[in-house]
Amino acid sequence: MDIKEIMSKVDHTLLVQTATEAQIKEICDDALKYGTASVCIPPCYVKFASEYLNGKIAVCTVIGFPNGYNSTVVKRAETETAIADGADEIDMVINITDVKNGRFDLVLDEIKQLKEICKDKILKVIIETCLLSDEEKIRMCEVVTEARADYIKTSTGFAGGGATFEDIALFAKYVGDNVKIKAAGGIKSFDDAERFIELGASRLGTSRLVSILKNTETESSY
Repeated sequence: MDIKEIMSKVDHTLLVQTATEAQIKEICDDALKYGTASVCIPPCYVKFASEYLNGKIAVCTVIGFPNGYNSTVVKRAETETAIADGADEIDMVINITDVKNGRFDLVLDEIKQLKEICKDKILKVIIETCLLSDEEKIRMCEVVTEARADYIKTSTGFAGGGATFEDIALFAKYVGDNVKIKAAGGIKSFDDAERFIELGASRLGTSRLVSILKNTETESSY
């Protein structure tokens, strides 16, 4: 698999609390240069990035991030605002407390509500795999499938763990045909990226692959 193909599946991501407008502009420029699928950025920068990119690259943002325990009313408002500001893709964090309480009906209802707001915009559902048992992950594959979200996503990157090969293989086994897979967090190399794709991931949430390419270019210029 060549680098260009891998990069076309990357959501080039910057979600740190200290992100500046200059840094958002830089990742937008990098996304254009390296042909990523999208930039994934904080909600407060969606309008800026959308206007700056002017439709050249999809703008993705996060909802209920990173803990997921906002009320559904708040997540609905966040989603409506993000789309009004120009977001093309929404990555929502589930309410993990509902999973732990066995209230999968509430998780299902929330995803359905946000998908209704998204309409033709892409909705990715972050289930935070590092906090769930395999049984809970399998159940969430079923819930995301039933809710007709576009993607199931492993991680926020803020909970102490990221994507694993085992979790992507599990998703591929249990998720429905209508749901794609996003691996996020801890993708350290192009070898990692290729392996995640081989296992079934259609998107990769990472900033490291662009950093690797930029570092390689810097080294080759000496």
